[in-house]
Order: sequence, then structure tokens, then C-alpha cells
Amino acid sequence: MPAIGITGGISTGKSTFVECLRELLAVATFFDADEAAHALLNRPKVQKQIRREFGARVFSTAGDLNRTKLRAIVFVDATKKRALEQILHPRIRRQWRTEAKGHRSSPNFFFADIPLLYETGGETLCDRVVVVPCSQKVQLARLRKRMSATSAEAKQMINSQMPLEEKIRRADHVVWNNGDRTSLMEQARLLVASWQRQTWTKK
Repeated sequence: MPAIGITGGISTGKSTFVECLRELLAVATFFDADEAAHALLNRPKVQKQIRREFGARVFSTAGDLNRTKLRAIVFVDATKKRALEQILHPRIRRQWRTEAKGHRSSPNFFFADIPLLYETGGETLCDRVVVVPCSQKVQLARLRKRMSATSAEAKQMINSQMPLEEKIRRADHVVWNNGDRTSLMEQARLLVASWQRQTWTKK
């Protein structure tokens, strides 16, 4: 069965769409890049690289990584953001690529939930890519509520990502998410039904 990549922008509703797919396809396998990144940040080898790049300021006196400080730095410094991505993303890519390849002979779907799918070239490992976008107005409102951010801060977070228009242009499927979860679930049902009717060949 295929490897299907799912991506979008910050606060566009990608995670909610993945929840819909989990309800519809209980036996499918899901890879979550955010969870993988979270786990990687606990590894001594990764923390050593972070200390070398960011210094002791992102660690407590006890030696624990301060994720909040690290996040605050990469949100405002594009160079540091790229540096962190270079530490994490090759490892994440190897991990989900291995899982996807190992799943090829399975009768069930494999979904890779990856926020920076296009930015890291991950689309080349997918049979299909689903992009979950929404309007900028809705995205701003959701982000401000979720992060308790000012309008300027929210815009800065959005502008630090690849434009949604570019992701939409490159997508195989677009799931527009300006509405509620019911609308998102209906689009998920239609997509799953179309995928289940297809005959998939190995890529």
C-alpha cells in the first residue's frame, strides 16, 4: 500500500485532518514528525550538537534542554532555525523513510504527518501528498488563539514557512480547512474512498 504524506502550515488544521484519518482507517500506520523530533531532543548525541550550536543558554544548570528557550530562539532567528533543522531533519527523514519502506508489503495505508515535507524534499518518498491549507485570516486567528501571540508574532511565524500557495501548487490533493471538523471529516471520507478504489504499485 502507498506512503501518503500530509502537510500544511502552522495552525491550518493538519493535525485535525490526521485525527479524521485515524478514525476512518484504524489499522493504518501513522508517522508523526513532531513526535519524532520531540523524542530526538532527548538523545545525548542530539543535545551535544544543540549545545555546540546554541550554547549553554538553552540548557538548565542541571543540564536539561530548555525546549521553550530553544523554540523562542528559532522562531525569531532564521539562521538558528535552519541550524536546528539540519540537526533534526536528516534523522527524522531516515526514520520515516525506513518505516515507509518496511510498510510497502502491508495491506494497510502508511501516512507520514510532516509539517516541513516539501522543505526537506520528503515528497520524493511519497506516492501522494495531501496539503491542508486555510485562508490567511483563519490561520492568523487560530494561531493567535493557540499561541497567545500578537498579530505581528503570528505573521512572523507564518512567514517563516514556505507559502501555502506553493504547497497547494505542488500537492496531489488539497483539503481546504476554513470550516469545522465535520467538513474536514467529509473531505477525509471522500479521499479515503478514492484511495481504496485505486490499484497501487510500488514506487
